[in-house]
Amino acid sequence: MYDFDLTVVGSANADLVIDVERRPAAGETVLGSDLAVHPGGKGANQAVAAARLGARTALLARVGDDAHGRLLLDSQRAAGVDTAQVLVGKAPTGVALITVDPSGDNSIVVSPGANAHLTPEDVRAAAALLGASKVVSAQLEIPLETVVEVVRQLAPGTRFVLNPSPPVPLPDEVLAAADPLIVNEHEAGVILGDGAAGDTPEQWAKALLERGPRSVVVTLGGEGALVATRDATTRIAAVSVDAVDTTGAGDAFTAALGYGLGAGATLEAAAAYAARVGALAVTRRGAQDSYPTAEEVDTL
Repeated sequence: MYDFDLTVVGSANADLVIDVERRPAAGETVLGSDLAVHPGGKGANQAVAAARLGARTALLARVGDDAHGRLLLDSQRAAGVDTAQVLVGKAPTGVALITVDPSGDNSIVVSPGANAHLTPEDVRAAAALLGASKVVSAQLEIPLETVVEVVRQLAPGTRFVLNPSPPVPLPDEVLAAADPLIVNEHEAGVILGDGAAGDTPEQWAKALLERGPRSVVVTLGGEGALVATRDATTRIAAVSVDAVDTTGAGDAFTAALGYGLGAGATLEAAAAYAARVGALAVTRRGAQDSYPTAEEVDTL
């Protein structure tokens, strides 16, 4: 019996967001909107997105003992996330500086702060939590050695979902555990190396599977997604919406996919559901503020 449908091991940041008419070129200054501060970070975003959908969700992360850390803890608890393993201290809370243009596209610079101090020792101390979870999800806004330790602490039967963002070359041990590895074109290219990705999502997925993941999901923005295993490759249709802000949409997709897998859905069905969740998220501003409930997804 599992206590949690999804445990997220990852980052928690304060998102400092400014709307701009266009993003500045090198050496250029542009004026933007008033600064807005929102709870964010890939790990915290995924936890809130899953909890909003009804998943029993826990978060293993680290925040600073500061106002941004309190903001993040409050947002997790308000969504229904178990925060018993959100650690406090060692550095200020991580911060993401985000600019959003009129089309909804964003550019992000992250200062890791406390996220850089989430250690393998912290993961080992939370081994009971990982063992009580159907699915464990991770990203790369925390140290890579911490993600490696997550893989080593997985209980038999627990499924591991990895979104390698921001992307870095991954150890074989981590790749072999991913089921699925969720990447966009840029992330696939970094993992495969220059010139090794091919020209189509199908080629990227095939090349990635040869590196060891049990399954791969390639997100394609307005063109949907591609799901690949060693037995089959399936395209997932996009949901047509008017995008307002893409911040955190990939996190919503990953969270919904992980929740779907934990609920017993096939990878294809979980990805199709995740596409609907991600589509709803881009119709609203912000990251966590944009995430839908299960009822809202059902009406789409």
